[in-house]
Amino acid sequence: MSTDDITNDLTRRTENAPQELLTRAFFFFCAVLSIVTTVAIILLLTTEAAKFFDVTASLLDVEGQTVAAIDFFTGTTWQTSTGDFGVLALVTATLQIVIGSAVIAIPLGVATAIYLSEYASADLRSKLKPALEILAGVPTVVYGFFALIYITPALERVFPDIGFFNMASASIVVGIMIIPMVASISEDAMSAVPDELREAGYGMGATKFDVSTGIVVPASISGVFSSFILALSRAIGETMAVTVAAGSQANFLNPLNPASYLDSAMPMTAAMVQLLTGDVTGGGLAYRSLFAIGITLFAITLTMNVISDAVAARYREEY
Repeated sequence: MSTDDITNDLTRRTENAPQELLTRAFFFFCAVLSIVTTVAIILLLTTEAAKFFDVTASLLDVEGQTVAAIDFFTGTTWQTSTGDFGVLALVTATLQIVIGSAVIAIPLGVATAIYLSEYASADLRSKLKPALEILAGVPTVVYGFFALIYITPALERVFPDIGFFNMASASIVVGIMIIPMVASISEDAMSAVPDELREAGYGMGATKFDVSTGIVVPASISGVFSSFILALSRAIGETMAVTVAAGSQANFLNPLNPASYLDSAMPMTAAMVQLLTGDVTGGGLAYRSLFAIGITLFAITLTMNVISDAVAARYREEY
């Protein structure tokens, strides 16, 4: 590199120094803002939820009614009008949504990802993938009405005893909703697998199906599993679709019992919507239960994301 080149490079760097500094400051501000927002949400949920539980009432100088944490986390009845705040009735309904939507979204999402990554041509993939991701842009309340108008009547033909509001319809529509997330993230992970691995499989006489399921999927398992966790986290936090389709009756159901999907229930997010839209006194016990549900939902989602990161780090392949 000549002296003139070095001089020109230094001159260019000096001229761009203010712009580089401004850009760096902007991105730093965005990063700090994200962290501050997250911390503020955690502090809000923790502080308000603590006022709901009597174990911290004396520390926070809370006046009025409180609920024991053991009763909240082990109770099976949720009826705010009678003072029953058993969150298990809401947690089991949320678990039903997660299990039901997973049964639908995981196999369909992975199969779609395999087709896009291994079978579809580049031109077809460029058209199908954006079309698939359009599903993620549909408002969730539209999914809820879709479940009521189309899915529930179809289920009634097979199960005459099913209620108008039911967990099966809510699970199906949430499963449809999260298919694009599973398919898109899984397809990205599969596309990152080097072609050398595929060619090695073909060289040993493997079929395309054998290469897809026996080489590509195992090699991208960390990304595929991460898509499962992220999609199920979305299912846990889904609000309007389950509020419309599942109903507003808090019932303690067995998530592992298929017959319970014919009944209505109220997931945690639906309970929060009902409390917010109802006649709730600010600062009252029912109002504070919103934050107790919120911190429970936050803890479940955070745990799932931590598990996702741990599994992804454990099984990540570097090529």
